[in-house]
Amino acid sequence: MDFSNINMFAILAATLSTFLVGWLWYGPLFGKSWMNVVGLSEEQVQQGNMAKIFGFAFLFELIMAFNLAVFLTGSPEAAEMMNATMGAFYGFLAGFGWVFFALAVNGLYEQKSWKYIFINGGYWTVTFTIMGLILGAWK
Repeated sequence: MDFSNINMFAILAATLSTFLVGWLWYGPLFGKSWMNVVGLSEEQVQQGNMAKIFGFAFLFELIMAFNLAVFLTGSPEAAEMMNATMGAFYGFLAGFGWVFFALAVNGLYEQKSWKYIFINGGYWTVTFTIMGLILGAWK
């Protein structure tokens, strides 16, 4: 595997984009609905250990962005063909085709609602699409 095509600045930007999307998704867009389906109040959310939550989230999302970058640009041939549109498309396929449906399977076994599945699966679909767009555009 040739890692010379991997742009660490693009990976960092893709990682940070997950926080922006998360702030919008779990804030003004679906925050109240999400808290309702997971059974948390605003006070409980605010009582969480934010340093631990954000620290591990950053680490895990950095790993995800690096992993996606390897899929998109890990070979010279793939890197040469990659652009923003292809990156977004492959990011969408990863987010929707793998992550959304993996969460849906878990949600079914955990007897979660479809609302729970769509809120969380939708977040990851949008997040991976944007990560792919960044990684494809900034290779």
